[in-house]
Amino acid sequence: MSRGTTTLPGDPPGGRRAVAVWSIGVAVYFVAVIFRTSLGVAGLDAADRFHVNASALSTFSILQLLVYAGMQIPVGLLVDRLGTKKVLCLGAVLFTAGQLGFAFSPSYGTALASRALLGCGDAMTFISVLRLGTRWFPARRGPFVAQLAGLVGMAGNLVSTLVLARLLHGLGWTPAFAGSALAGAVVLVLTLLFLKDHPEGHEPEPFPHQGAAYVRRQIAEAWREPGTRLGMWVHFTTQFPAMVFLLLWGLPFLVQAQGLSRAGAGELLTLVVLSNMVIGLVYGQVVARHHAARLPLALGTVAATAVMWALTLAWPGAHAPMALLVVLCVVLGACGPASMLGFDFARPANPPERQGTASGITNMGGFIASMTTLFAVGVLLDATGDNYSVAFCAVFVLQALGLTQILRLRTRAARRERERLVASRVETVHVPAA
Repeated sequence: MSRGTTTLPGDPPGGRRAVAVWSIGVAVYFVAVIFRTSLGVAGLDAADRFHVNASALSTFSILQLLVYAGMQIPVGLLVDRLGTKKVLCLGAVLFTAGQLGFAFSPSYGTALASRALLGCGDAMTFISVLRLGTRWFPARRGPFVAQLAGLVGMAGNLVSTLVLARLLHGLGWTPAFAGSALAGAVVLVLTLLFLKDHPEGHEPEPFPHQGAAYVRRQIAEAWREPGTRLGMWVHFTTQFPAMVFLLLWGLPFLVQAQGLSRAGAGELLTLVVLSNMVIGLVYGQVVARHHAARLPLALGTVAATAVMWALTLAWPGAHAPMALLVVLCVVLGACGPASMLGFDFARPANPPERQGTASGITNMGGFIASMTTLFAVGVLLDATGDNYSVAFCAVFVLQALGLTQILRLRTRAARRERERLVASRVETVHVPAA
């Protein structure tokens, strides 16, 4: 089946109202990404402000990702149980408080706690936006809507790179971070006033929630689906190379190992973000029209990333040529859109009342891989005297692990997805006319 545009029973209608409501949710995610990536432009300032070395500085990013990853399943359960609006509001309160706390932190310890709080609030946004999309748009639009949400998130990364960096150097630490926190207050008000969990007439069926038994059942049933596990491993294998590059190690690699200026390195990091935005639109349109393209796109992205890293790290000269670094950054831009394909495997594998939990499991994959690689690269750099060619070989190890799991699960997930689609068609045929 080359096209994935089948209309399923109970599909929401979409339309302008759906776009307006979904846009509010995406605005919350957009602000969360600005706050999440704000440390990327303030690393040197943070080191001076809190008088810490590089290892302590990297703890900010690792802790933030640890909290984010650890919150994914709890957040998925909360979304399934409480609905999108309540979880997004709670997320906005937490990440705004975290950003404000970071602005006024007098010490490294309080700053670390503020980033953990920010990571907790940030963790509540993306799964909520995915759930909002499934509640307001037809299933056939799911891949494009998800990729568009990811694109908006990357736009938040771009804002922190281009705008927040200037505010930081123009106004100083506290005014820049405290001023940016106002955006969190704005999206919180918009969410409280205008966001709705679902369109009228498409309320989810009542689902019993029975404490710990409900939690265990939701997690077990979501994990039992091979599509959920395949989605997690696709996310694991595709997302982390770009995340590690943008979040921490890209700038040092380009400056110290490749001899670029900070300005030149910053331009290449911006290229990764721009490439992500363009490729995200392409992947979303392709998968919306040809559902079977999901796995080839994911595997192709993994292969291209591995090839470009191998060429860059094995280049015989002192520095890789600029053309090769440009191509590397363009290819890294495909990692984010490819990771979004993981949700396109988990989504059809689970009923609506389990979408949040399944998305949480899927979303854990890439962030676990990112944390592992951030730590591994740092350890290898210390052990080898800043040999980036050796340190970045950690990328290949995690790609190999993820690839073996994808290949192991792909057949079972495809068979189970076909069974669910056939069952939904039979259900549609036997539903009596109103």
